[in-house]
Amino acid sequence: MADKSERGRFVWHDLMTPNIAGAQAFYSQAIGWKTQSWEQDPSYSMFVAPSGPLGGLDEWRDGSPHWRLYIATPDIDATVQQATRLGGGVTTAPTPLPNGGKFAVLTDPQGATFGIYWSSAGSGPEATPKHGEFSWHELATTDHRAAWNFYSALFGWDKLNEFDMGPQGIYMIFGRNGAQLGVMFDKGEMGRPGPGYWVGYVRVKDVHETANKVKAARGSLVHGPAEVPGGDWIAQFMDPHGALFAVHTLAADVKAAKKPDTAKKETAKTAAAAPKKAAKKPTGGKKATKKKAAPKKKRAAAKKPKRPVRKAAKTSRRKAPKKSGKKKLAAKKRSTGRKKAARKVRKRK
Repeated sequence: MADKSERGRFVWHDLMTPNIAGAQAFYSQAIGWKTQSWEQDPSYSMFVAPSGPLGGLDEWRDGSPHWRLYIATPDIDATVQQATRLGGGVTTAPTPLPNGGKFAVLTDPQGATFGIYWSSAGSGPEATPKHGEFSWHELATTDHRAAWNFYSALFGWDKLNEFDMGPQGIYMIFGRNGAQLGVMFDKGEMGRPGPGYWVGYVRVKDVHETANKVKAARGSLVHGPAEVPGGDWIAQFMDPHGALFAVHTLAADVKAAKKPDTAKKETAKTAAAAPKKAAKKPTGGKKATKKKAAPKKKRAAAKKPKRPVRKAAKTSRRKAPKKSGKKKLAAKKRSTGRKKAARKVRKRK
């Protein structure tokens, strides 16, 4: 049966940083978050995504800057007691909040820090993380199987799948109610030195575009962008003050981004082909034949009048001597001579 309680849900994220103002400016530029003060305590600033508040900022000078994630539990005190029995530690004992909730900070047996949270109001209905929200959580640890035994007992998570990544070891995917929440793996030499640690991934539309924004805001790229099993894309970064975080683009977002590009290419192909088709039209079809035939007929009609003219000219040249004055005069003289001779003959008789 599906667990309809808050238990095991990632519900909040705090950035522990030595420079609150600088962190606000960085994440605003890199991720697009806004900030606002908490109504219950104006000294506490919150990061706000388009869907609403998702985390806050705390001044931190006791160690390395980092993101601290909080997991919901129905009973803070009982969860703290269970964690200590399973080999975990308590960094901050259960502490009441102005809104009536409670929180505590714990460490798992491999030294990774995390928070737990309870609120009588709850965290709202469970839904697929939207853009700008944390969508994935990764535990890099020294013993992922021992860590799994600890967290599954504490929060009731399910083991959903495992991937053999070769030299990088086994990636074990966990979740609740059939939905994936994150992965656990042995960090080995590729991870950060020291105890285990959690990394939160923020869902973004385009991991490559976000990588450029992070660099422009003076953040540094730690890993990626890289495609992971299933078609999702990830990238890990360090903010300018040393806190590790990551971004996550779903395979569905990648496909959605490709569709407009495909449509543009098809439009470009159609536009490029259109002039070619238009150019072919005059060379074929009945209309084209008539248009080409028309000039030929005109040329033919123009030549016909010339042929009679040439014949008439030749004929006139041939007949011209017959009609000349000299020949007529000679003919008349011959005719007159004949007539005179005939008269003389008559007279003699």
